[in-house]
Amino acid sequence: MAPLSLQLAVLYAALGAALAAAALILISFVAFITAREMPPLHRHEKEKFFLNARGRKEALPSLSDSPTKRLSVVVPSYNEEKRLPVMMDEALGYLEERQEQDPTFTYEVIVVDDGSKDQTSKVAFEYCRRYGSDKVRVITLVKNRGKGGAVKMGVFSSRGEKILMADADGATRFPDVEKLEKGLDDLQPWPDRMAIACGSRAHLQKESIAQRSYFRTLLMYGFHFLVWLLCVRGVRDTQCGFKLFTREAAFRAFSSLHVERWAFDVELLYIAQCSGIPIAEVAVAWTEIEGSKLVPFWSWLQMGRDLLLIRLRYVTGAWRLGRAGKLD
Repeated sequence: MAPLSLQLAVLYAALGAALAAAALILISFVAFITAREMPPLHRHEKEKFFLNARGRKEALPSLSDSPTKRLSVVVPSYNEEKRLPVMMDEALGYLEERQEQDPTFTYEVIVVDDGSKDQTSKVAFEYCRRYGSDKVRVITLVKNRGKGGAVKMGVFSSRGEKILMADADGATRFPDVEKLEKGLDDLQPWPDRMAIACGSRAHLQKESIAQRSYFRTLLMYGFHFLVWLLCVRGVRDTQCGFKLFTREAAFRAFSSLHVERWAFDVELLYIAQCSGIPIAEVAVAWTEIEGSKLVPFWSWLQMGRDLLLIRLRYVTGAWRLGRAGKLD
């Protein structure tokens, strides 16, 4: 007969496994019943228009329309009155110079003010006055949706053959969009004209680790492990806010997007991989800019929770791919 200590060890192990299984079932059940079905992309009446350079209302276009620009740049912005001008000056300086060298190159920059409490919209509109509303447009959301929700609103109002999402802080060197374009080209032939190129800071990881505390480094590695384990493999940096989509890839990915806050990038890439959309990861120049909205511990904790919910909701069938959102 086995010693009592061994019997107790086996009993505790079995009890632990049973509790873990019960917890997983409970979490999966909660994830399923709290999941929202793919909602229509609802716009408040004020969000269906933008102001042209003369201050007059014009209706926003739709992503389902045929493209009329080579490139759309979507800039989600929340309380960015101080950081936005640096980014806009660099981006528009580059885009204007590129258009001067190649008259066939056309572009638009869409600043999406995500319910800011400061003068973000006013600052952005000055660029609309300066460059014209064919090149710079400002969408002011009635209430804060989160970064993912703001990007989605901008993408669905884009006119470009390719759509770039770029952060308002200007942390990524804007001319590196050419590296992303090359990354897309290297993926050809594109299935159903769909492809994504992600800017990546993975090559800067050793340097950034040297500047971070052990706690923040631990959080970073933990988050990367959860991304790999639960959602996305083959992309080392899912969170860089510099991503380029073909119009068709943007429509497929953003039409199925549920998460509107910080973890939305992960769901986007999860949708892309499940849909067979090829993804290129491209090293870009990046500089940390003061004023980040992320609170290290709580933001990472929230994103970790979101990663688990993303995985469980797709696995349980609460969320499904291919349910294209509609504008109303």
